[in-house]
Amino acid sequence: MTDIIKAQEIGSFLEAIGLDEEPMGICYTDVEPEEGISPKSQLLPTIEMEARGEVDWSTLFGDFSCVIGNIWRARKKKIAAYFDNKRFGCLGGAFYLGFLKPQLNFITYYVSTGIPDQMEGERYLESPEVTRDFFNTIDPPPAPARFCVFKPISQFETGPPPELVTFFARAEVISGLNQLATFVTNDFEAVYSPFGAGCSNIVTWPLRYLAEGKLKAVLGGWDPSDRKFLKTDEITFTVPFEMFQRMVKRWPESFLTTKTWATIRKKIDRSRRAWGEGE
Repeated sequence: MTDIIKAQEIGSFLEAIGLDEEPMGICYTDVEPEEGISPKSQLLPTIEMEARGEVDWSTLFGDFSCVIGNIWRARKKKIAAYFDNKRFGCLGGAFYLGFLKPQLNFITYYVSTGIPDQMEGERYLESPEVTRDFFNTIDPPPAPARFCVFKPISQFETGPPPELVTFFARAEVISGLNQLATFVTNDFEAVYSPFGAGCSNIVTWPLRYLAEGKLKAVLGGWDPSDRKFLKTDEITFTVPFEMFQRMVKRWPESFLTTKTWATIRKKIDRSRRAWGEGE
């Protein structure tokens, strides 16, 4: 990746946009990271196993480990978080990252109404039928390699670049990324914000748009179940690597060099001080 974007260029861009944490690159690979965080290994059930009554739900939920939670731990340690069809963490993550298809029927109730006297539902969608329609609509492609890896962008200095890049930031920084997405694409609808779990908005939806030939950024972090693994007021902003390249190369031509943005940078600094960060 060093031949495409130099580390110094990335550093200058992050300073200009007001980020003191580098974004995470996302890729699929058959090479297991030498150092990283991953969920506990367990058996991934199938819808056929569910139909035969062979799924051990108590073990599955007992070993629950959110994708965003694993990424949160990796962010703090500045190492990789990675997943495969044994270390998937949760059935939602297994589905959205491409290790499980179709999603189990039980999860359609879990995301929606729940099951009386058995399970309380999340009530993010109004019915199991609507939830199944959502799963069919988002339709994650099968994982193209063994591992789905999230790691700091600087750790892609050698080898292939990531497919996607995810920023974790608060509203002032996100405002800059949002505007810059249109600046580098001339697309007035460059940023989408579809419904989904935290991991679907940083992996599944961005990859879906890429597969459709659309260079789109995706806002995420809206899932209340995942927000405990984000900083207060923090949301996610995921872009294809091509868009990230354009941002790093072209930001000096943009509003990020103006007095208007200098005012926003002061707000970003005040926000950091208010949260006791960057001191």
